[in-house]
Amino acid sequence: MDPLNLTALLVTVAALFAYLNHRFLRLPTTIGIMVISLALSVVLVLLNAAGLSDGQSLARRILSGLDFNDTLMNGMLSFLLFAGALHINLEDLLARKWVIGVLASIGVVVTTFLVGGTTWLLLEAFGLELPFIYCLVFGALIAPTDPIAVLGILKTAGADKGLETKIAGESLFNDGVAVVVFIVVAGIAASGQEPSAGHIVVLFLQEAVGGALFGLVAGWIVYRLLKSVNNYQVEILLTLALVMGGYALANALHLSGPLAVVVAGLLIGNRGRTLGMSETTREHLDTFWELVDEILNAVLFVLIGLEFILIPFNLNAALLGVLLALVVLAARFISVGIPIALMRLRERFHPHVVKILTWGGLRGGVSVALALSLPAGPERDLIVAVTYVIVVLSIIGQGLTIKPLVEMASRRVSGPAGH
Repeated sequence: MDPLNLTALLVTVAALFAYLNHRFLRLPTTIGIMVISLALSVVLVLLNAAGLSDGQSLARRILSGLDFNDTLMNGMLSFLLFAGALHINLEDLLARKWVIGVLASIGVVVTTFLVGGTTWLLLEAFGLELPFIYCLVFGALIAPTDPIAVLGILKTAGADKGLETKIAGESLFNDGVAVVVFIVVAGIAASGQEPSAGHIVVLFLQEAVGGALFGLVAGWIVYRLLKSVNNYQVEILLTLALVMGGYALANALHLSGPLAVVVAGLLIGNRGRTLGMSETTREHLDTFWELVDEILNAVLFVLIGLEFILIPFNLNAALLGVLLALVVLAARFISVGIPIALMRLRERFHPHVVKILTWGGLRGGVSVALALSLPAGPERDLIVAVTYVIVVLSIIGQGLTIKPLVEMASRRVSGPAGH
């Protein structure tokens, strides 16, 4: 199926599933869409196994024409990250810069090694083999958290504004940092040669710091262009050029596209919104990017559900995925809890911040995309299957229970919540 027809099919399916969820399930939109998509995939697989339908083969042929990793990492991700950064208040972010910075950097590295090391130990119990370096690859790709499915829930639950900022800010930045860590570790795994510490530091600085600086420069140039015109059609087109052109150029220069887009989005969403746009432009810009965000999220969660049809599962991999979902949660608790416990000595935090940040750290499409980007082989098959199980359990289990957790935590807090 050609790309245009495939896109049309996915958007149509996403719209239908969104309607069914709104009318009958009443779940948060992205979670509801994924649940329906996953249910359809399971039904097709079961019917095919029973010899009652060949729908699975048809779905496989359709989906095989779509590269999930390329679609998300080189297509959707730039739009989703920019749309998310656009609505984050920079003053709130800077007020919590140390918390967000530590969680998005040290937290990612700690999670990578905790999950990677525990995975290596568990594999032997399941009679499975995976080189230690590939266990670290898995730890790196499962480290990034995804704010998409949870931020709307936090708002309706009346979550503290500081918590929203921490979760959103950390998720936006740790996507970029985790991708850089993944590139480094996956490169070691592919080459079979361990680079020097200096090489790793230089690569990290080039990707992460270089990407952030590139985003700052690109965002500033577009901000100056926005300030010189007063036409919302032109200004929205400029932000599209910033996202698409900036992301592509950053990747071509071997800089972190995700971090570049996040930094550019923060600049445009704050300084650009305040000093470079009229009220009319702000309204149209917000509406446009909100719609882009909603549409792409709907399509993304349809794809996550349908990927079940393509992923090679076996009982051991599924059971390992369930166990590792608990390991990932424990690693998240440690990587969040220790830094915040140390920072409590100087700063005041919401009393339940560790619980909420742990449970609100959902895994999403970025983890699946990174797993699918690995070269074909038995290591890839196992990592993809385990990653998929963890992502589905995370989105459904944590996504559907974070609201009651936040509401319960809010009821227990008396007086101002702190930051």
